Amino acid sequence: MNNKINLSKEKRNHMVSLIQSYFQNERDEDIGELASSLILDFIIEELAPVFYNEGVADSYKYMTDKIEDLLGIQKLLR
Repeated sequence: MNNKINLSKEKRNHMVSLIQSYFQNERDEDIGELASSLILDFIIEELAPVFYNEGVADSYKYMTDKIEDLLGIQKLLR
């Protein structure tokens, strides 16, 4: 299983641009493309797995609840 997040060049460039805009608008700092790219790499490597795992856990709970609902209906029909 490949755990690496692969972004298209367009998506990566857009995200780098968003990071640069954030620093400019929120911190009144100009940061270059390299610094923004390194921040993006950090987010992808260190933070994204946490959000991904939360999404998986939420999906699991949702699907489990739906399966239990389905089984509940089956028991009513017996």
